[in-house]
Amino acid sequence: MMRPTSPNLDALAFEFFREFARCEYCLKVVGLREPNRRDPTADWGAFASEIRPTLEGPHAAKLQASVQYYIDHPPKKQIQQADGLLGWSDVLPDHKHQAELILRLVCRVRNNLFHGGKFNGHWFEPQCSEDLLSHALVILNACVESHQAVRDAYAQKAV
Repeated sequence: MMRPTSPNLDALAFEFFREFARCEYCLKVVGLREPNRRDPTADWGAFASEIRPTLEGPHAAKLQASVQYYIDHPPKKQIQQADGLLGWSDVLPDHKHQAELILRLVCRVRNNLFHGGKFNGHWFEPQCSEDLLSHALVILNACVESHQAVRDAYAQKAV
């Protein structure tokens, strides 16, 4: 029998998935796609380079708090250990600058959530999950707002 889930955390996760997917779509629409791939894949590194001042410069207190949260509490990556069991790695994703690190960590949250690393009928570490999701939404919103073409695509204007 499944344990009850947190309705608030469930709603937050849905909002995060919706916003992440919408942002990813917008990146692809405006041409921010991984080069040399047959399948269109959003290039979060290129996006990070284009909006770097947003995540690295002086910014509003709410965004500053979210960026700092990710720096202080980076989400771990689910891995398969040598013994075949699942575990977590503290290794940060490859990145060229802080903005890219932050967006790659937001992508890690998406991957952990989508691929079942944080949820199996109930939330693992619910407060941590809530914090990561809430801060990710602030970061994604600020990034979309700071990039004219992505903002236009997000607003469904012709691109």
